[in-house]
Amino acid sequence: MKRAIVTGSSKGIGKSIVKRLLSLGYRVYGISRTVTFDDENFIPVICDILDTKSLFEVVDEIRKKEEGLDLLVNNAGIGVFGPHEQLDAKGIQEMVRLNLEVPLLLTNRLLRDLVKSKGTVIFISSVTAKKTSPHGCAYAATKAGVSKFAESLFEEVRKKGVKVTVIHPDMTMTNFYDESDFTCDDDESAYILPQQVADCVEFVLKMESNLAVNDITLRPQINRIKRRKVIE
Repeated sequence: MKRAIVTGSSKGIGKSIVKRLLSLGYRVYGISRTVTFDDENFIPVICDILDTKSLFEVVDEIRKKEEGLDLLVNNAGIGVFGPHEQLDAKGIQEMVRLNLEVPLLLTNRLLRDLVKSKGTVIFISSVTAKKTSPHGCAYAATKAGVSKFAESLFEEVRKKGVKVTVIHPDMTMTNFYDESDFTCDDDESAYILPQQVADCVEFVLKMESNLAVNDITLRPQINRIKRRKVIE
């Protein structure tokens, strides 16, 4: 049985990816702050991934138990939006750590295991990594950073048989935007579903061994968002 670690596994895109991996026969370790699955092949790992010491401790336990790893999905992330001058410094720091620092550190910790198994690393980035993003400058910077890391990492490990993919979803119908002044439009053609991102993960994992899918950009047909009413 193949073994996977997924961060941010309790909701949204991460939850859909876990469901898909379980259907594909993986044993999945889901790192999050809450438990949402009841499946014999799902092992919840409750951890604050911003606590690097705790994160390394739990992944080292997984490595010891499994004696290897086939797939790492760096999915956990947050978004802080608004005019940059109005953003809270603490919010920016937390976003940089969660969106960029954690994937780099976790990949560093697990890369030797993935080299041994000729495994796969998947990063869930964002379409904002590829375009200008007013009122999302800091968020776009974190996602551009992780996308560039993934691109460079592939060149570093491709001769060792490791596959690296970065997925860039556009507006996705999850609770990601609950704290923002905008959300997905009501038109179904204006947003992506989390299970459609999971479709991309499955596509990558089923690709022929001589091919590597490095970059997937997933966009809805219509480019439109919905602004929330501001209650004063």
